This record gives sequence, structure tokens and C-alpha cells, in this order.
Amino acid sequence: MIHPYAVAAFLLAIFPLIATPGASLTLLIQHVTTGGRRQALPVLLGTVSGLYAHAALAIAGLSALVMHSSQAFAAVRLLGAAYLVGLGLWTWYSTTLPPSPTRQPKRPGSVYTQALLANVLNPKAASIYLTLVPQFLQPGDPLGGQILALATAHALVMAVWLLTWTILLHRGAHLVRKARFKRAIGKVTAVALVSLGVRAATT
Repeated sequence: MIHPYAVAAFLLAIFPLIATPGASLTLLIQHVTTGGRRQALPVLLGTVSGLYAHAALAIAGLSALVMHSSQAFAAVRLLGAAYLVGLGLWTWYSTTLPPSPTRQPKRPGSVYTQALLANVLNPKAASIYLTLVPQFLQPGDPLGGQILALATAHALVMAVWLLTWTILLHRGAHLVRKARFKRAIGKVTAVALVSLGVRAATT
């Protein structure tokens, strides 16, 4: 069983990465401001599912294979970058559409898939479980259980972080309801997603 101090040290090491605005926070802001705070749940679940996917890959050794193969790593990086850029362009296009009373909010399943893919296709998220996680593992104990424990701690902190942002966005609901504000948020979101995609492709 992993030591609690190791879990605390791991969270301390990754918190700056969690606090750095990324695709998950960008998607949260977009969907909560346009669809209400209920849209935070599929974003949160998709992000957490992505973290567990990386943990599972790390346990299976598949992430190590990708990280040690320059071709495979480049393919994953470019695939993730293309997804973020495409999502950003679609978000920008969506802000140019005239408001329609018959338009329905996005289904939670589609929001969940966006958040899941944004996390799974991010090679930097995978690198956390290949560069940081091994530093906090005890070789004499089963590695699978330790990695899952660290992934669970990671998921909990990420969930708290996203929920905190959801509360802040909900408190500004009077501003969020304005169509001009929603369009501005949509455009900022689009630029952020495209920037994240370009950065992922060039780093």
C-alpha cells in the first residue's frame, strides 16, 4: 500500500499542472456558461475518465511504449493537437450562429466525449504517469494498486478544482446569461483550444 506521504508529495508536485489552464478548464468554462452548471458534470467525468485511462495504460506498460517510440509519441501528440484545433474552430464557428430558441443544449454524452478525448489525447497527461508517478512508488509493493491510488488522488483534486470553477461561474450567472458575454466566452474558448492544440503540436 502506498504511503500517505507519497500521495501528498505527488499531489504537491502535480498541483501546478492542475492549476495551469488547460483543455479541461477551457471546456468547463465553455459548457457551463452556455448550458448551465449541470454541464460541469460530464466535463468532470470525462476528465476523470481520461486520468484513469492514462493510469491503466501506465499499468499495462502501453504508455511507456508510446513515450519511448518517437513515431508513436509524435502520432499521439499530433492526433491530440488536431482534435483540440478542430474543437476550437468548431467552437468559434458556433459563436457566429444566430441564437435560436429551438436549439437544444448539447447532450451530456457529447460533452463527456469531448472532455475524455481532450485528456486522453494529451501526451503531457500521459507523461505524468511515466515521469512523476514512478518517483512515488514502492518497488516492493504491487505497482497497479499504487498507481490507481495516485490516479484516484489526482482525480479527486482535479474534480475539486473544476467544481470550484463551476461555483465561481454559477455565482456570476447574471453575467453569464447575456448573449454578448456567451459569444465572448465562446471566442476566448476557441482561441484557447486552438492555442493548446498548436502548443501540443510544436512542443
